[in-house]
Amino acid sequence: MNNRRNFIKKLGLASMGVSLVSLAANAKTTKRVNKPIVLSTWDFGLKANEEAWKVLHANGRALDAVEQGVRYTEADPTERSVGYGGRPDRDGKVTLDACIMDEMANIGSVAALQHIKHPISVARAVMEKTPHVMLVGEGALQFAKDQGYKEENLLIEASEKEWKEWLKTSKYEPVVNIENHDTIGMIALDSAGNLSGACTTSGMAYKMHGRVGDSPIIGAGLYVDNEIGAATATGHGEEVIRTVGSHLVVELMRQGRSPQKACEEAVKRIIKFTQNRKKSLDNIQVGFIALNKRGEYGSYCIHGGFNYAKYDAKGNELIKSDHYLK
Repeated sequence: MNNRRNFIKKLGLASMGVSLVSLAANAKTTKRVNKPIVLSTWDFGLKANEEAWKVLHANGRALDAVEQGVRYTEADPTERSVGYGGRPDRDGKVTLDACIMDEMANIGSVAALQHIKHPISVARAVMEKTPHVMLVGEGALQFAKDQGYKEENLLIEASEKEWKEWLKTSKYEPVVNIENHDTIGMIALDSAGNLSGACTTSGMAYKMHGRVGDSPIIGAGLYVDNEIGAATATGHGEEVIRTVGSHLVVELMRQGRSPQKACEEAVKRIIKFTQNRKKSLDNIQVGFIALNKRGEYGSYCIHGGFNYAKYDAKGNELIKSDHYLK
């Protein structure tokens, strides 16, 4: 009888142990999702985040938040690598690139667009009002005008003065972390648990007329998968295109990497490709930011100096990205 009683007692304790383990596991898997949250690239991301947060805090859609966020930067003439006030190409023309993607894999993009201050909104119109996903050059401009956007002179006096000074040598040599070739990329998770992203730029200063970088290319400069997460890139677009970088980051998250580890692996892939081509990393900078469905985030870049802004319930802050070359 005692043996039977002891056996039942042990069995009960064992069952209790299994239950406690199950409870602990469930508690871990039901950890509160960090939402809403928005991330954006570089110092100018702080102000852009404030605009996006107005939408997110009111339980708005991530798509509306990222559009409104980057529109702020597009309209700011002091930000010389995005929108109005962006530095021109070598012919003195300001050409803009942008793309946007929502939680349902709807996408829109414009490239080499001139005279329109808000390419991100034109990209959204391409997404919502046409059967296409990308319009470029004169076609993109005509479409924008058909949608009611007015042509404007985007070349401000300061940018024109710098361009004329550059013409004296016409030396094309991008410099790491000098924001003459950078982008605002923004990704957000809203209160409903949906992701969206936007990316907009005036591209590399003094580029060849017609050059298009990664920013308007879905999968390169931006990618969103509402089951997994979102990522966006900044820096030298040619290198991001080579690896379809933002899509790579999201796919690595699909395979189980954290946003941080996914960004690190994507940067190392770019470094590997660069070294395979026997190219120097000295003047190549690429940075990624990533966000998953749980509101976890991360970032990584080649050289130090890249930072990004994060706005969630804890507030808006600028975060220094970890980097490969120490």
